[in-house]
Amino acid sequence: MKTGFFIIFFSVVTLIYGLVNFYIFSRAVQAFPHGGPSRSWFTLAFWLIASAFVIARILERAWPCGLTGILTWIGSFWLAFMLYFIMVVILVDLARLTNYFFHWFPAFFYINYQKTKTIVFIVSVALVALTVVYGFINARIPVVKNLDLVIHKKVEGERTLSVAMVSDIHLGTLIARRKATRLVETINSLHPDIVLFVGDIVDEDLAPVIKNDLGKSLSGIKSKLGVYAVTGNHEYIGGAEPAVRYLEKHGINFLRDSMILIDNRFYLAGRDDHDKTRFTGKKRKELNEILRGADHAYPVILMDHQPFSLDKAARQGIDLSLSGHTHDGQLWPFSYIPKAMYELSYGYKQIGNTHFYVSSGFGTWGPPVRLGNRPEIVHIKITFEQ
Repeated sequence: MKTGFFIIFFSVVTLIYGLVNFYIFSRAVQAFPHGGPSRSWFTLAFWLIASAFVIARILERAWPCGLTGILTWIGSFWLAFMLYFIMVVILVDLARLTNYFFHWFPAFFYINYQKTKTIVFIVSVALVALTVVYGFINARIPVVKNLDLVIHKKVEGERTLSVAMVSDIHLGTLIARRKATRLVETINSLHPDIVLFVGDIVDEDLAPVIKNDLGKSLSGIKSKLGVYAVTGNHEYIGGAEPAVRYLEKHGINFLRDSMILIDNRFYLAGRDDHDKTRFTGKKRKELNEILRGADHAYPVILMDHQPFSLDKAARQGIDLSLSGHTHDGQLWPFSYIPKAMYELSYGYKQIGNTHFYVSSGFGTWGPPVRLGNRPEIVHIKITFEQ
């Protein structure tokens, strides 16, 4: 990523982040009496927590240690709290605005207005805390999504193929050894013929992955035909080449704008991430280049992290296209954004003879919280028949 673009992007995001937090603070601090020590302590605590994520992201690259891990956890949780606090504050301000015109608040609200503000603050914090805790628990319990497909092509040997597909693991400080171990155990319990990682295996910075030796956990995956992967945008954010080298040392085979014939039964193609150009200045290959020389009498499975241009995959004769990236929005109401951006933001769709599946992902980015969707491992059972 060019330095100038990064500086502008970081400045804009930091400004918006600061303004949102200031808006929340300006309303929350009203629950504490003027001049009291509680107001001062709240102010200090609020801004320390609100700045934790930014400080952690800066320090994580330069000085990865226990402190940065703690700050990352605090700051990441705060992102979820911030989202739902801003929604609550807007609702409260809308209620106050309508009351200004229609005077619908009951009279007892004004008997002790300071006490009313404190009660509203406590109730708001309790509701948001319960929401975030529920979302955290939900994010820690992945489900196995079963998908049965028929591809109308004849193959030699076994007529079925068991595929374990996983996207958006985001290994790092938040998705560490315990969850990586659970991922591997769940995959192995499915007894897949092949395992496909559809991008964003690591969460930007490789340092915590190496520090916690998370590659060793992934090397425990068992499958007859191997483990294959493609890059996602987060590999490129943190530096794709070191991430790919590290993961390949632990048994994960990357397909980077390339295609191979597996077991003389089907082709597996993998595209570099859609954002490769933005981060490196180099274009990824077009799909027709990757598929050049393929014998379409064989089934063709494609891994492409971001689910853009489904029609192109269908026109190129892809039988099954697998993507991730969207997290299905991860946090409600953000789920409406990928639905507006992508033809298929989550789940299954068929276009012509091409099957598409976009996964909600296994891990999380930012807050370790999911609301309105579930983390998943996708177990695809393919039957080949003419």
